[in-house]
Amino acid sequence: MRYRIQRQLGQMLLVLVLSIGAVFVVLPFTYMISTSLKGQVYVFEFPPRFIPSHATLNNFASAWRSNNFGRYFLNSLLVALVTTALELFLSSTVAYAFARFEFPGKNVLYYTLLATLMVPSMMLIIPQFMLASRLKLLNSLTGLILVYTAGGIAFNTFLLRGFFEQLPRELEEAALIDGGTHLTIFLRILLPLSTPALATVAIFTFLGAWDEYVWALTTINEPLKRTLPIAIANFHGAHASDWGLVFAGSLIAVIPVLTVFVLLQKFFIKGLTAGAIKG
Repeated sequence: MRYRIQRQLGQMLLVLVLSIGAVFVVLPFTYMISTSLKGQVYVFEFPPRFIPSHATLNNFASAWRSNNFGRYFLNSLLVALVTTALELFLSSTVAYAFARFEFPGKNVLYYTLLATLMVPSMMLIIPQFMLASRLKLLNSLTGLILVYTAGGIAFNTFLLRGFFEQLPRELEEAALIDGGTHLTIFLRILLPLSTPALATVAIFTFLGAWDEYVWALTTINEPLKRTLPIAIANFHGAHASDWGLVFAGSLIAVIPVLTVFVLLQKFFIKGLTAGAIKG
């Protein structure tokens, strides 16, 4: 009886702590949505209202049209989508090779690849810049895509290799007996069974490419080739006092990330856990 009471009290305390944490997380986001729906006249009203009395979408329309915001949004969307597609292709093929084939130097190559995860990304900016300069990739969206893709291969290969190794080899052996090739096995057996892990990689890659700021700021000089994080920073400076407009622009930038996560969330936890168990 005493144990059950203690357990119930523990669960109640846990729910209380989680509820308080949820309030602190949700409250600023709610205020941002509320402010983005207000005209400038009502932004500083006191007491503040979370439900605007005169809601309007004018801030979103103005944010999209001002300072080439729409162009920057499309630039970021292109970079994030292409990077995600390339990352899924390259990481899955490399992970499949490490998970299923034996070749000289396999472990050395794999652990060398993992060792790159211990190098802080800020230390790589200068060599990356020099390499991009030699390859004529500065001031281009192609340069952003290639650097973002290369930067994520190590972690995503580790994640996918762990997932591939958990899949039964009997399925592949049966396919080989029936005349299938390794390409057939990879495309028609492993990839469909690896949807949770691929969804996890897609979320991480899209979010990383969408939010990256430092490399884009370092290499992109032409205004029309800038990505959304740079646009948001400049947008805040240009409209510092117009909080409704600033918050509307910030919400527009959040929408693609939320969309990707909502679409893939049911695979996310399963894929992340499976890939981390065995590597």
